[in-house]
Amino acid sequence: MSTLKGIVSVLLLIFSTLFWGVPLVLLTALKLITPGRRLRRTVLHGLNGVALNWIGFNLWWMRHWLKPQVSMNLPEGLARDQWWLVLSNHRSWTDIFMLLMGLHRRIPMPRFFLKQQLIWVPIVGLAWWALEYPFMRRYTKRQLARKPQLARIDREATERMCERAREMPIAIFNFVEGTRFTPAKRDLQNSPFRHLLRPKAGGIAQVLNLLGDRLSGILDFTLRYQNPNPTFWGFLCGREGPISVEARRLDVPAWMQEGSYYDDPHYKERFHSWLNALWQEKDEALDSR
Repeated sequence: MSTLKGIVSVLLLIFSTLFWGVPLVLLTALKLITPGRRLRRTVLHGLNGVALNWIGFNLWWMRHWLKPQVSMNLPEGLARDQWWLVLSNHRSWTDIFMLLMGLHRRIPMPRFFLKQQLIWVPIVGLAWWALEYPFMRRYTKRQLARKPQLARIDREATERMCERAREMPIAIFNFVEGTRFTPAKRDLQNSPFRHLLRPKAGGIAQVLNLLGDRLSGILDFTLRYQNPNPTFWGFLCGREGPISVEARRLDVPAWMQEGSYYDDPHYKERFHSWLNALWQEKDEALDSR
């Protein structure tokens, strides 16, 4: 029975994507031929509306069809006309929908840091590109050692997003670990945490440095699944089990706007200490439940 529910869920997700994909493709084509950033920004508002309706429809059928057991604890004072940075641990593709269940239409349209390969996902990849999501190439240490200039590509993509972000309120979502947690990945990278991978600092350091004066705060999410090995397929089948979503609002420290992560070693060390302390608190919170 759960497999049948999963198949129906996949069909609902495909139907939703195809339905909202029609206005998405039309608006994307219009954006391509629209001259001037100001007019393209108007088209972008329309694209945001399409994406929000796609998200809203999917959340609606997930709540009524899958009836997930989710406990949600969110801070007060969220608003759609403000800028936010959203940080979270990462266990499954389900994480994205958990964050959206809590934040949809409470804060602005989300932007995620995405792997470059995801641009080829049918319809959805086009949507992410048209909505100006930053695509990260994530070069290996060997590639960067051979060609250090490659590091500038991801940094420039983040800079472009932050520059455009000043035009209208957005929420920047970042799974700071860079990939989904598994015990094998934890052991491979010798992570000092029990329930988390090592956090990657570069992307959010840039965001906080370039947009810190606009941000209303940092929303720090901790996602906990009763299932030790959560999967998106299990969620679509309605058998994921209880999920806890805890969020707290953090102020942006003033010192984050006063240095450069890539040029100032003292700033970089201080930022790593701040992020590792945040991750230590998150690991202890996951350990205590």
